[in-house]
Amino acid sequence: MSQASIVLIVDDNLMGREALESLLYGQGYTLAFAADGPEALRQAAALTPDIILLDVMMPGMDGFEVCTHLRADPHLAEVPVVMVTALNDTAVRLRGLAVGADDFISKPFNRVELRARIKTITRLNRYRSLLDERAALQQAHTELLLSYDATIEGWIYALDLRDKETEGHSLRVTELTMRLAEAVGISGDELMHIRRGALLHDVGKLGIPDAILLKPGKLTEEEWIVMRRHPQYAYDMLAPIPFLRPALDIPYCHHEKWDGSGYPQGLAGEAIPFSARLFAIADVWDALRSDRPYRAGWPEAQILEHIRAQVGGHFDPKAVEIFLRVVGAA
Repeated sequence: MSQASIVLIVDDNLMGREALESLLYGQGYTLAFAADGPEALRQAAALTPDIILLDVMMPGMDGFEVCTHLRADPHLAEVPVVMVTALNDTAVRLRGLAVGADDFISKPFNRVELRARIKTITRLNRYRSLLDERAALQQAHTELLLSYDATIEGWIYALDLRDKETEGHSLRVTELTMRLAEAVGISGDELMHIRRGALLHDVGKLGIPDAILLKPGKLTEEEWIVMRRHPQYAYDMLAPIPFLRPALDIPYCHHEKWDGSGYPQGLAGEAIPFSARLFAIADVWDALRSDRPYRAGWPEAQILEHIRAQVGGHFDPKAVEIFLRVVGAA
């Protein structure tokens, strides 16, 4: 149930306040009252009303001065102000508009007109407030997503600092994987999750000891057993984080193979998530192109020959077709 609109009635004359109260009582509003300008400003600051009915002719601080103060306050500047006056004077109305009044109501009041105008103004103000709230939520959501992505990029930078041998690899394979995904029409949130998963594909290596991860020569069988744990480490690290759960397919499954000989689960065929099947090719392509301490990068023709040879073994045949088309080797 929505909260009742707050109407602040400002009039130094008790009869004037009571007249407006009688017209608005029972119309679904929460009514508040102020008998002078300073009290009106205090009440407005405390309540942030949906509309202020402001008498023009008040001793001391008149309605024009009150309106000027309201418009100077960032928290109250957008509150609709309707000036109430017995003066049907163009100069008064122009001055009211100049200080920020939204509308005027003349005394004596027309009951039907008064209620209709206040209802319209409060409804528009609530609608505008709702739009502002939605815009603020959207902005907060956008900023949160940016902070998430900044955190991911920080993790990738930490990996690059630790393992200079693969520096820049995550960004390169992410760019290629997204091209592959876009080539088959993937977009929106699904593409965003693929991007995050590709960036984080090796985040599980944070759990691999330096003696194994940074070993310059070949790994022993025992060391490979430890190395092959990194997809599980990635899953254990990312699964508890709600916004990264949809991005888990690549970090967890990028070492699975089409023929079921991969790890950590030994998945085969279409049981392997499609994004991980695409990524696996991008990962091998980039790794073989890159120089390593124990070998030089392969020529592209040799890599393409290797990828074609692995169709139905390491790689999904459909994913290879997409890859070859995207890199212009189909």
